[in-house]
Formats: sequence, structure tokens, C-alpha cells
Amino acid sequence: MPDVLTRRELNRATLARQLLLDRADRPVLDTVEHLAGLQAQQPFSPYYQLWSRLRGFAAQDLAALLLERAVVRIATQRGTIHLHSAADALGIRPWIQPLYLADLQVNTEHAKALAGVDLDAVRAAARTILDESPRTVAELGRLLAARWPDVGASHLAYAARNLLALVQVPPRGVWGRSGQTRLATVESWLGRPVETAPDPARFVLRYLGAFGPASVLDVQTWSGLTRLRDVVDELRPGLRVFRDESGRELFDLPDAPRPPADTPAPVRFLPDYDNVLRSHADRTRLVDDVTRKRMNRRNGVVPHALLVDGEVAGWWRLSDDGLTVTPFRAFSTAERDAVVAEGRELLAFAAPDADPDGVRVAAPE
Repeated sequence: MPDVLTRRELNRATLARQLLLDRADRPVLDTVEHLAGLQAQQPFSPYYQLWSRLRGFAAQDLAALLLERAVVRIATQRGTIHLHSAADALGIRPWIQPLYLADLQVNTEHAKALAGVDLDAVRAAARTILDESPRTVAELGRLLAARWPDVGASHLAYAARNLLALVQVPPRGVWGRSGQTRLATVESWLGRPVETAPDPARFVLRYLGAFGPASVLDVQTWSGLTRLRDVVDELRPGLRVFRDESGRELFDLPDAPRPPADTPAPVRFLPDYDNVLRSHADRTRLVDDVTRKRMNRRNGVVPHALLVDGEVAGWWRLSDDGLTVTPFRAFSTAERDAVVAEGRELLAFAAPDADPDGVRVAAPE
């Protein structure tokens, strides 16, 4: 029988892979690849993700990589914007592409509007437009609508986004700068073609290295793809197999870190949509079901998560007058002191001109 991993052991293993037990001394680009990309719906979210994981991280370290085209913002896993290395963008997006093609069929609003439209022709026209110059979504839609006047511009732009691998070009996502989202094909932006036959096993192993131990359903949740059981089964001879406390089969790399359950876990401030909280079907290793529901707000905005002893214990927000932390439970004196100390470090990173004493811990919510 496979060894059983407790929820606490899974927690510590995941935190270790995610560099959240101890900040790492490693290059930014290497870290982005180790984490298999950073979810990046919000332009500056990746900066906070890296700050929480790397010792001495400076925002300009990542901004420079964006400007140098060493990393790109591109829609990949789960149909969401991620920040990837250039090499990963050229491999992961074509692997995930079936998700985007399926979406064009199941998204009722767009599928109805695009019925009867030659999508191959839309793809070719959009590529020509975007290879000439990066365009906003509105500009792309208008230019496509000139050829398909009976189809709404927004539907045509949506089709182009799903049919092509498109990157959001700088200054979008550059720390301290702002600008409209402008799109270019990943091939024209990087000057290289996408992979034609990316190996799924490669990405499953990458996932286990960053998020394991994990079940097949966890891998599918992270990627947004289905039917990955056969891929995992082919890898099974080279993997460690465990079970969780409910009997679910888990897979892992043989030599990946699995620290003891009593390993200390420091306070960490995670931004909205941090992948560590969104890449497992069973998220209870980091957030219990009650807390997860409290983090799901009616307006769709996901609050920034606070980890205390390795688990989500509250949320936080930055404002002009400092940092406010709202716990979900009462903190011990030691926990509160650790939250304030880490919060001061966060202020020094995100708002260096702010009062370092501007960290407030509110009453539990």
C-alpha cells in the first residue's frame, strides 16, 4: 500500500516547492520557470508572488525581463493570463490550445455569433493584422469587422484571442507603468515559432515539481485540460505514489522535498490569484473549505491572501496610508508580531515612501 500523506504534510511539501518555507536565492527567470508560470490577471501580481519567494527581489528585476522579451504575458493555463518565460510560452500555449478551441464551441454567446464564420480565415487575417503592429482588443475587432461586417467586432476579437497565441506587450505589466493592453502574436514578438508537438509529460512533471504531491484531478485543475490520466499512468513507473487521508492517489517526483509536518512555516503575503491557491482540485492543503468560501467575494474580486503557519488566515490590502490585515481568526501575540514584521517588509517593497509603522491588524472578520 502507498504511504499516506497527511494534510499537514501536503501543506509543507507544497510550500517547499513554492519557495514559501524559505525565500530562495535564485534568478528571477529560473524561478518563473520553476513555478511553471505565474498567474497574472492583475498586471503587478507576479511581482508580489516573486517578492514572497525570492530573497532580495527587486521589481526592476522582473520589469527588465519583460522589456527584454525574456518573459511574456500570455493566456495559458485555465484560460487565464500567465507570466511565462519565452521558452515556456512557446511550449505551454500550444499544449493548452485545445482548451481555447473548445471554448469557442461551448461559449454560447460567441459560438452563436461566429456560427458559419470561416475561423481559419479569421485566424489568418488576425495574424496579418497583429504581425504588422500590436493592437488593442478594440482595434483588432474593428479591423476584423471590416472584413466580416455582419459579425460583432468583439466576437471576432475573442475568436482571434482563442485561435492565436497572443502576448500582452509592454508597458502592460511593467512595474510602475501603465498602458492599454496591446496584443501581438507570440511568434512575431519573440521571433520564434511555437512548438508543433509539445510533450504533455514534460509539463506534468513540471507541475509536480512545483505543486506536488498531486492527483490526476489536481493536474487537470491546474492546466484546465481533461483526460490526463493516460499521461500520468505512462509516467507512473518513475514517480512516487502516495495516498491522502481520504484515500486519493497522489503522484510525486521521487527526490522532491517533502518536509516533516512540524516544519515551521513563516508568514507570507500572497497576491490575488496566486497559483498556489488555484492549482489543485482539493485546495484544503492550504485553505479549508470554510475559509475558501470566505475568500470568494460576490463581486468576483479575489482578495490578497495572508498565510499564517502555512494556511490562509486572513486577507490584506494596500492603501495610501499603509497596509491593513484582516484576520479570519484571532492571532496569538507571536503570530501578530510576525504578521506586522512581514507587513513592514512588504511596505518597504511596494510603497517605500510609506510610514513603516503603517501596518494595521484589524479585528477578526
